Amino acid sequence: MALMANKVVTFNYILKDNEGNLLDSTDRGGPFSFITGNMQVLPRLEEALSSMIIGSKKNIKLAAIDAYGEYDESAVQQVNRSLFPAEAELEIGMTYFAHSPEGQHLQFMITKIEDEDITINFNHPLAGKDLEFDLHLLDVRDATPEEIAHGHVHGPGGYHHH
Repeated sequence: MALMANKVVTFNYILKDNEGNLLDSTDRGGPFSFITGNMQVLPRLEEALSSMIIGSKKNIKLAAIDAYGEYDESAVQQVNRSLFPAEAELEIGMTYFAHSPEGQHLQFMITKIEDEDITINFNHPLAGKDLEFDLHLLDVRDATPEEIAHGHVHGPGGYHHH
């Protein structure tokens, strides 16, 4: 059964690729929290968490198509250095944001620099990878009106306003 929208879900996870390499985890930063129904986590991940009981653990495997999508060669482009701010020190592996003609934010990574030719990649870094999550559901609660208005969780596992 899917969780209703506007619930705060808090969980720990270990993320590995299909070869067992550790990609990410909550081990050092503490639990992760998100608001359901707001596309803040992968849909299949939210679906898996919604079928769990607080305190339970589960392992799920996601095919690339159900995670960050297949790798798209057409999302790799070569642009001129002049498209970046003149003062920007460009390095391979750096992440930037661009705006589409429709105004949406698009994240890309610099993958190659040859003189004035910069190769950029709009694929998510995990695109084309099958993923495996070890999940531990810690808590589910109603989001506060303030969290709903701000679009993110406050406090542990979420954002802190100062």
